[in-house]
Amino acid sequence: MDEDPRPTVAELHRATAEVLGDLDAARWMCEVAFAHRPLSEIGREPVTERMVAHLDSMVARHRAGEPLQYVLGEWSFRRLDLAIDPRVLIPRPETEWVAGRALELAADLPGPRTLVDLGTGSGAIGLSLADELPIDGTTVWMTDRDPRALEVARANLAGIGRAARNVRLAEGSWFEALPPEVRAHVIVSNPPYVAEGDPALEASVIEWEPEGALLAGADGLDDLRVIVNGAPERLHPGGWLVCEIGAAQGAAVTDLARAAGFVEVSVEPDAAGHDRMLVARV
Repeated sequence: MDEDPRPTVAELHRATAEVLGDLDAARWMCEVAFAHRPLSEIGREPVTERMVAHLDSMVARHRAGEPLQYVLGEWSFRRLDLAIDPRVLIPRPETEWVAGRALELAADLPGPRTLVDLGTGSGAIGLSLADELPIDGTTVWMTDRDPRALEVARANLAGIGRAARNVRLAEGSWFEALPPEVRAHVIVSNPPYVAEGDPALEASVIEWEPEGALLAGADGLDDLRVIVNGAPERLHPGGWLVCEIGAAQGAAVTDLARAAGFVEVSVEPDAAGHDRMLVARV
């Protein structure tokens, strides 16, 4: 029997890694191109023209500057694999810490519990809440003012299985999206918090990610002011607000929270030790 002359997936992976200079990125692209099957399972299989064309397209897009997460069309966040495209921000490790903190606070509450994820984007935080909290006695509201972002969140909703029944999606700006009767035990948000013209913001982020989910006025606090000031009347007594913030915004958001009437206010760090989240209780 003649040997198949086509290269194997493992050989294509090595060639792709040489082009990209990144072994992991090459593996992820190969796995996406080859029907999302692990490289360890398909390494000896011969490639097909369709799969090679898909891989070549992804490599070209990434080499042209497109972020890897958008090229792949997906990215992991805590226990979830999320669909990702330029309609939404790329989920980042810092935001996993924010989601984790909100989960800790919510898990300590007896049911029934209501949680709100303001500015949900891909749905990363809100879907993690629904996925990791008990199905019984949990309701999660996820809002966004951008209908395109809600399309992505809605597509990701199916990925959490039975817990999807606990999720409500609402379009609108911050608290305006919620029905007036909704009161939460935990409100969590990763709002825009980058100051316009901030030189630390990478050019690739501005070029590819949605500006409306990044920039928040001259000091980066425009949206945080709305959320912090509006949260007390939307929280049950003793309820919590958890917001992702910029590393230099701790003092400013602490002042905002105290002025808004929160009785317990702290700024907590991420894994790198940078100020990353406001945690406040009414």
